Amino acid sequence: MFRNQVTDVFFDLDHTLWDFERNSALTFEKILGENGIAVELPDFLAVYVPANLAFWKLYREEKITKSELRYQRLKTVFDSLKYPISDEMINHLSIEYIEHLPSFNHLFPNVHEILQYLRPKYKLHIITNGFQEIQEKKMKNAQIHGYFDCIINSEMAGVKKPNPLIFRLALQAAQTLPNSGLMIGDSLEADILGAQAVGLHTLHFNAHKEPVHNYCRIINDLSEIKSFL
Repeated sequence: MFRNQVTDVFFDLDHTLWDFERNSALTFEKILGENGIAVELPDFLAVYVPANLAFWKLYREEKITKSELRYQRLKTVFDSLKYPISDEMINHLSIEYIEHLPSFNHLFPNVHEILQYLRPKYKLHIITNGFQEIQEKKMKNAQIHGYFDCIINSEMAGVKKPNPLIFRLALQAAQTLPNSGLMIGDSLEADILGAQAVGLHTLHFNAHKEPVHNYCRIINDLSEIKSFL
């Protein structure tokens, strides 16, 4: 397939290597409890998880700012749950969430195994839309930072995946060509279609149990990467 062509493997971080939903839930359990917010965590997450994905899509599309993303995803939840809360507290929670999120460092199954397998054979890199101030903390706390040569984030690039510019910047930083690169990520829109637009090979890590498609090969466990590389 592309085993003999690839020299560089580019990973997304959140929802691909770093278990965002699990770590996010633990963060909310901590900050809601410590701030006396009397909502049931399952009820909160049932609204927050889809709302967060929807607001991230707007953020990728440059339709909202970082601060609007951080505020609106929380306000949406409290409005939906009809929980009375001040703007001041919402802003306080949004700050605490960002501060505490990197302190939880659960990874998807087989992350260290596959990175150890790939590292001697390929150059490994990260392309993430996540915020610069916390992505490096996440990687260091989860003890995966050392596997990667280049870490490209959207704030550094000035654009977000799926914009082709961030992929071109990553290729330039890695000093490789599109046909020599493989992008692995969970988002069909941001990771797969974005990478394909500049000529990268792709593998879709189906973390969200999305319907089968024909855009590229799909994996459900990171250990399956060994079948391709």
